[in-house]
Amino acid sequence: MTLPPPRSLAERQHDVRTRFEADVDAWVSTADGDGNPYLVPLSFLWDGAALVISTVRTSPTSRNLLAGGKVRLALGGTRDVVLVEGSAVPIEVGEETGTPGGDLGDAFAAKTGFDPRELATPYQYFRIEPLQIQAWREVNELPGRDVMQKSHWL
Repeated sequence: MTLPPPRSLAERQHDVRTRFEADVDAWVSTADGDGNPYLVPLSFLWDGAALVISTVRTSPTSRNLLAGGKVRLALGGTRDVVLVEGSAVPIEVGEETGTPGGDLGDAFAAKTGFDPRELATPYQYFRIEPLQIQAWREVNELPGRDVMQKSHWL
């Protein structure tokens, strides 16, 4: 099989941003205080600087994020991977003003087709600031897969 040439850093960054805006779901990985991993698919909103997720307030994901804040997200299949290592902070809908054109809850619901505010079970929103982002498609893109380090696009 002949591989296409590897994408440039600028192309990868563009593709990651496009994916953040277009994709709806990601695999979200957290760990408890004993290091036990927990992996779950969740919908997300990209606000231009961070990813916003929402999950049941009593779920393992929510408990893990409230306790430690460390998180990894994975988007795409094995031949078009975006990995995000980030730091999560809890936010309350209505307090967040960084969403252009309206409320964070409205923006989240519009993007994901899911509005946790309509459910009886309390949900917690988290803002995930990317600390490191990697993107690759094939083995020839493994070198240079970092597109963000220490919260700064390379």
